[in-house]
Amino acid sequence: MFSRRLRGALSISFALAVTLLPSLVPSTFAAQGLKLTTQFPSVTVTPGTKVSIDLAVDANEAATVGLALSGVPSSWTAALHGGGYVVNAVHVDGTDPTTVRLDVAVPSDATGTTRITVTATATGSTVVLPIDIKAEVGAGGEVTLDTDTVALQGPASDTFNFTLTLKNDKEEDVTFSTTAEGPPDWDVSAKATAQSQAVTAVVKAGAVAQITVAANPPDDVQAGKFPIKLTVDAGDTTLTKDLEVDITGSYTMTLATPTGVLSTRGSAGGTTDQQFVITNTGSAPLTKVVMTATPPTNWKVTFDPESTDSLAPGDQVTVTAHITPTTDAIAGDYTISFRATSTESDNKSADIRFTVEASIVGALIGIALIAAAIGGLFWVFRRYGRR
Repeated sequence: MFSRRLRGALSISFALAVTLLPSLVPSTFAAQGLKLTTQFPSVTVTPGTKVSIDLAVDANEAATVGLALSGVPSSWTAALHGGGYVVNAVHVDGTDPTTVRLDVAVPSDATGTTRITVTATATGSTVVLPIDIKAEVGAGGEVTLDTDTVALQGPASDTFNFTLTLKNDKEEDVTFSTTAEGPPDWDVSAKATAQSQAVTAVVKAGAVAQITVAANPPDDVQAGKFPIKLTVDAGDTTLTKDLEVDITGSYTMTLATPTGVLSTRGSAGGTTDQQFVITNTGSAPLTKVVMTATPPTNWKVTFDPESTDSLAPGDQVTVTAHITPTTDAIAGDYTISFRATSTESDNKSADIRFTVEASIVGALIGIALIAAAIGGLFWVFRRYGRR
């Protein structure tokens, strides 16, 4: 009997304990799994610089996590940043960690290793993260300038573009500016690729920035090699890079008639010759110089010679165009477009006004028909005029 009562009392006590347990367990359970981590718990920096270290705050459940710093020397400056603000707490959703950034300004007279402790607290749970910062002269990285291509080759009509990489291995962001110099009369410019309109740009700590140098030579430049110099002022460091453009020559030509007159005339069905002079005004040979024409429908145009394999600088070639209008072409003015091309693609064009003259045979036939008509009328009036 007593045993039965004891068992009943124990059952009632267990039920009450199960019922009351949620209200008795402290709310710190909501922050179980609280974590505060970083990939860089120990760093070495140059005195007088600033170091930035990313921290990850996480938990198994959604919670507001308070953050605090300790161990910061009086001559140092340290703060936690997130979302553009100085933060003292962050919210975690229990799924993805929240990132905050620890910024520490190390004074120029700092020496040895300093331990700064970051403490995270959420509903009774506390974790600490020690971060060691060692101040050592010359420990910081440097800014370097490099490129895969230091020389480019091409004709004077090209614009030569070099791409260089500015790498910042320092522990702080660096502001930089660029200038480029070339031969006289050259149009040379340098700019940060991502900020083409900016006079200066910033390359972040541990990151790289792309710089583009554009060199545009004058049209009359002679063949040869020309130096281009890039100067980059990055913080207190000046970097230079010597580049080179190899001009193979300029490719230009003119297309004209021997007399300068851009008109001719001929009869329908007949062949009229029109001469053109092609002159190489560049500093390099032109190859495969060919003339083409765009005449009216069914007209025929051929050329002699059909092409010129090579035309040296300063030389010229005379090309004769044989123009044949259709036999039924109506008398009047027509336009024929002529074009000279080369492998180097410096193309020139000229328009010729072609006047189709009335045919002499047709004119004679017309005169004969008119005379026959007048004679017929005269005969009719003479034979029947008196009746």
